Amino acid sequence: MTGKTDTGGLTHFDDRGHAHMVDVSAKPVTDRVAVARGQVRMTAETLALITEGRAKKGDVLGVARLAGIMGAKKTADLIPLCHPLPVTKVALDLTPDHSIPGIVVEATVKTGGQTGVEMEALTAVATACLTVYDMVKAVEKGMVIENIRLILKEGGKSGRYEAM
Repeated sequence: MTGKTDTGGLTHFDDRGHAHMVDVSAKPVTDRVAVARGQVRMTAETLALITEGRAKKGDVLGVARLAGIMGAKKTADLIPLCHPLPVTKVALDLTPDHSIPGIVVEATVKTGGQTGVEMEALTAVATACLTVYDMVKAVEKGMVIENIRLILKEGGKSGRYEAM
């Protein structure tokens, strides 16, 4: 391919349509935050097993919280075109919700940098949800990981985004 390609404004493609890492060196360093949320739907019995501390593998929510933090820190190793970022904060809340029934996972990630931390927040949620699944899959293989999405993003040129 020798000519220019219309990439539809997608920044991870060059003018020939080839994938590349975006050059953010000219962007100013700003405070950035992203919040993502998702959930693991399960039976009420499995949720009780978790909340009552009866899971054979141990503290499901504590281990999933740590896994989410680790996932955020490893995002650039997992997502090919993500920049490695100096993450300054990763916080995960794992909340049992009997109305689902299941666990709601919310991650907040912060940095002072030249690009956002949306992917780090989403990866934190996905990793925590997968860890919940792994720790209790022996009692319920039909759990559903769902609704992983960006809730809030602040900082950078595009400013604030908040999901409806």
